[in-house]
Amino acid sequence: MEESKKQIAHPKGDFFNLKGSGTNVQTEILAGLTTFFTMSYILFVNPQVLGKTGMDTQAVFLATIIASAIGTLVMALFANVPYAQAPGMGLNAFFTYTVCMSLGFKWQQALAMVFICGVINIIITVTSFRKLIIKSIPTSLQHAISGGIGIFVAYIGLKDANLIQFSTDATSMVSINGKAYDANATYSAITSVASNGGVVPSIATFNQASVLLALFGIALMVVLLMLNVKGAILIGIIATTLVGIPCGVTSFEGASISFSSLGESFSKLGTTFGAAFSADGMGSLFADPGKVLLVIMTIFAFSLSDTFDTIGTFIGTGRRSGIFTDADMATLANSRGFKSKMDRALFADSIATSIGAIFGTSNTTTYVESAAGIGAGGRTGLTSLTTAIMFLLCSFLAPIAGCIPAAATAPALVIVGIMMMSSFKEINWPDLEDAIPAFGASVFMGLCYSISYGIAAGFIFYCIVKAVKGKFKEIHPILLVCSVLFILNFIVLAVI
Repeated sequence: MEESKKQIAHPKGDFFNLKGSGTNVQTEILAGLTTFFTMSYILFVNPQVLGKTGMDTQAVFLATIIASAIGTLVMALFANVPYAQAPGMGLNAFFTYTVCMSLGFKWQQALAMVFICGVINIIITVTSFRKLIIKSIPTSLQHAISGGIGIFVAYIGLKDANLIQFSTDATSMVSINGKAYDANATYSAITSVASNGGVVPSIATFNQASVLLALFGIALMVVLLMLNVKGAILIGIIATTLVGIPCGVTSFEGASISFSSLGESFSKLGTTFGAAFSADGMGSLFADPGKVLLVIMTIFAFSLSDTFDTIGTFIGTGRRSGIFTDADMATLANSRGFKSKMDRALFADSIATSIGAIFGTSNTTTYVESAAGIGAGGRTGLTSLTTAIMFLLCSFLAPIAGCIPAAATAPALVIVGIMMMSSFKEINWPDLEDAIPAFGASVFMGLCYSISYGIAAGFIFYCIVKAVKGKFKEIHPILLVCSVLFILNFIVLAVI
């Protein structure tokens, strides 16, 4: 406990406790820039995804910046941890394609559901239910989650770098544009394609400039890391971006500061700000008695995914890097209020979703791409403060941030994923009692492209294995309840 107190106490003039965390200002700023450039794609992708619901894309762009900046600032100044927040990928797709397009809810109603989800997250955090979940996860599963996030992060990098390509045949197609596939139909525009097990991944052909640039970035970062160069990951991103200019991958066309476009975005923000509480939002959400159960189950699906994405990210990156020490975890288990860094980080994350919904965006969550900044040496809130400032600057510098190509940031994710997979060495793989749940939590996470679904697989397999071995009493009640909730969630998603 004394060790925890020392860690939380900040020496005079050292607000972020840099010395106690074994870091310095330069490292933290470099880490914050690394995190920002690795996740800045959300500023451009989120408006595109939510715009399909009828929301104004300029308003969503600004709402994304505001939600990301505020959430990350709270993480920096209140929790003092190097995590960044932004509207989550996957959650925004669920918002658009499932809630609005498939279920027929208005985007204002969807925002109202996101706000309620945020309130629920605040309640389960303040009442300590979230930390009870963390305490219930066995050590072997925690290591599996950490290694699984490594697989997930590296997979995102490989995919973003276009090093992996996928092919499917007509018999494997399930839906196009969110509707059942019809071989006889004519599609004027295709925005999404869902296929089953007939999808076959393969390595890309190395005849594209962006793919070759990504390979260069990976090789450069490996060399810099092997030479112990400080800021290797950020240097790699910048160098790869510059090399991409003559290759035709990096383009600075339109990279300018435009205050007029910023003013226009602010004027459009009025269309989404507070829309969650309008007559078309909260005012009509529970108006149809026949849809009340559907609304409740949709909010539940939002909350479950949001909660476990965050818990998985914290466990996967925080324990291995020492951000959340054993002493801090002991404080989490034995204290009330917000005495541990994990408590404060969970609270910071919980309020971000409601803030985002107020301004007009889908669930805001702790980004797994924060692992890139942590891999670059980030250990305190100064890292996330730097990232938050970059988000705010993007209000009028967005075109410049958009010049960093995916081929430059993807290698950083691959390298960080490799670093995180070292947690697998702590798992007793020869013992199937440990190996089967660990496989579910780690491999499913990457292949299902979801932290929460990976955790679901790990939890469910853990319960099955313990029950079959006659060790049902070893299953923590919270873990059992979470497993049942995950199963119910899968049933709901199958039905709706």
